[in-house]
Amino acid sequence: MDAIVSTSKKIKKQSFPVTGMTCAACASSVESILSKTKGVANAGVNFASNSVFVEFDNSIKETDLQNTLRSFGYDLILDVEDPIDAQNELQSKYFQNVKKRTIWSAILTFPIFIIGMFFMEWETGRWISLGLTIPVLFYFGRVFYINAWKQAKFRKTNMDTLVALSTGIAFLFSFFNTLFPEFWLTRGIQPHVYYEAATVIITFISLGKLMEEKAKSNTSSAIKKLMGLQPKTLKVLIDGVEQEIPIASVQQGHIIVVHPGEKIPVDGTITSGHSYVDESMITGEPIAAAKNKDDKVFAGTVNQKGSFQFEATKVGSETLLAQIIKMVQEAQGSKAPVQKLVDKIAGIFVPMVMGISVLTFVIWMLYGGNDAFTHALLTSVAVLIIACPCALGLATPTAIMVGVGIGAENNILIKDAESLELGHKVNAVVLDKTGTITEGKPTVTNILWSENTKQDKLARILMSIEAQSEHPLASAVVKRLKKMGISMTELTSFESITGKGVKANTLDNQKFYVGNYKLIQDKKIVLNKTLLSQANLWQEEAKTVIFFASAEQVLAVIAITDKIKKSSKAAIEKLINKGIEVYMLTGDNNQTAKAIAEEVGIANYKGEVLPSDKADFIKSLQDQGQIVAMVGDGINDSHALAQADVSIAMGQGSDIAMDVAKMTLITSDLESIPKALQLSTKTVLGIRQNLFWAFIYNLVGIPIAAGILYPVNGFLLDPMIAGAAMAFSSVSVVANSLRLKSSKL
Repeated sequence: MDAIVSTSKKIKKQSFPVTGMTCAACASSVESILSKTKGVANAGVNFASNSVFVEFDNSIKETDLQNTLRSFGYDLILDVEDPIDAQNELQSKYFQNVKKRTIWSAILTFPIFIIGMFFMEWETGRWISLGLTIPVLFYFGRVFYINAWKQAKFRKTNMDTLVALSTGIAFLFSFFNTLFPEFWLTRGIQPHVYYEAATVIITFISLGKLMEEKAKSNTSSAIKKLMGLQPKTLKVLIDGVEQEIPIASVQQGHIIVVHPGEKIPVDGTITSGHSYVDESMITGEPIAAAKNKDDKVFAGTVNQKGSFQFEATKVGSETLLAQIIKMVQEAQGSKAPVQKLVDKIAGIFVPMVMGISVLTFVIWMLYGGNDAFTHALLTSVAVLIIACPCALGLATPTAIMVGVGIGAENNILIKDAESLELGHKVNAVVLDKTGTITEGKPTVTNILWSENTKQDKLARILMSIEAQSEHPLASAVVKRLKKMGISMTELTSFESITGKGVKANTLDNQKFYVGNYKLIQDKKIVLNKTLLSQANLWQEEAKTVIFFASAEQVLAVIAITDKIKKSSKAAIEKLINKGIEVYMLTGDNNQTAKAIAEEVGIANYKGEVLPSDKADFIKSLQDQGQIVAMVGDGINDSHALAQADVSIAMGQGSDIAMDVAKMTLITSDLESIPKALQLSTKTVLGIRQNLFWAFIYNLVGIPIAAGILYPVNGFLLDPMIAGAAMAFSSVSVVANSLRLKSSKL
């Protein structure tokens, strides 16, 4: 929890994790409750991150805020070492609790449903149903009644209110009819019971909440994994002796020792040694960077084969990794939660239905004649039953469930409903280059040998040299030569030339070099025009060129590149044809960015872009009113993914990117992006159709249930028929959702 205290205004600003929020309506309630609390200047709730940012007077305590929320069934996490971990643990427990309630409700509801539908006249069946209904409603479904009561105490209503009212009245009405059936029989009315309606409502609504909780269960895992990139201990030199200390004890100026394979713990500058460091979490590039004296290193990056010492310059919250974590948290927290259409409508729908039910009762009592009470009770109950939110509760989750299933069949993993709701609105797509448009693996594309050379013998020498090299590009050369069936030969010496390449001697005491153009220049090795011309041409194509030479002349030039995926160009063309603007951002140099962009048909590109620049670029597009989808694969993309409206990760990318992103393309095929956006369009259409069917029954059914046809033809809707209409509305919603399965992307 980060607190910023302003002593001049005596206002404290603090962020707290919140527990107990199960829907967007709950988030609105928490915000409203805290905003109206004495001493609170402002409160803003983020449902997506389950947190609330509060500005409050120093005269009130944090526990006062906590106690206020507790009275409504919510809670703040205070006074713990790691509030995020505590929140995750509580959410996990809550999910397991909802799962248990849903399963047991379904098990007990099934026989009640069978009895109510097929053995409704069975006298003993009523008592069996009563016995099974009590635990479903008042134990496994008690949370609906508890929450409804807490809301009622403060003159608020939500979906729990309608669930509690409809099921509670249906139960009480059925309970009365079970105990005193003669009350109705003497009046010529059959005493129906509606235990199945009450229990089915509880079961279906519990199922909806279970699906919502599952979608939110991994909200903070990305942050936890980012934090896991920093080691808990590190090795420092104290009086010339290497000692291991906790990460929290490191200070600026400490000399830190890093061995092969270890993570770099803090930011700093190398004082001695040489190595290659995997900085893909920062740059997104697969090729490790050479690090020598005076070069900078960053927390969370991974040292490879060499060892070195460096001076700590930034520690704790100042490190680049800490800044990335902070930026991801801020980007996630700054997003307004998607206000589910169901919750918006429910805010109006619930009190309206309650009002109609009461009004129905009153009108019948005033104008119902001799059977006023009987008709008043039956019609008001029928209104509540037919207006049950079961279909409303199923409208969104069933469509989402089917949409997610269709996505999985097309290698698109979808984490939550938000991405499906927004995907169809996307009009700008931002693509990372490495691992997104390209394969993310350095590959040898060309080898050009000098004329009159013994290629077989020289290839074995090249293979032997590169096999001993620490440079990441060397592995690409070795892989290519292995495919060609080249074997190794013996070397008598091997030497690394810092920042330039390597030198080796063979058994016959011949010297050979592999490295960059600077190495060739320094050693004054002859490079013929043919090889030089080809090297320049490859460099213009944004390929990395390395040279293999003897002491006298360059023997071969080798081009290494990160290949463009076969599907990239076609996928980008499809997006552009849909009227979507496509942008490419990369940490590569501008020459490489230009070459790749031109090859795949992207007009808008930018090179040498830092992670924060990517997020800023997306924010600038959003400020222009665009709905932005970001597609990336590396840890360096996590901030931009969190900032984007729709975030898509490559399945072969980093775990962090996949955790932050709302969608993951399993095959890392860009062709899946147009499919994902099309899936969003179809799913949103399905949701809207479902909501139409959920409400059409209410628009038609509620007036009929209230008795609007009675003056015309004497028809009164039996509550049993009202229950059947409610069930049919649910069936219609589910059937319409299943219809989406036949859709082709």
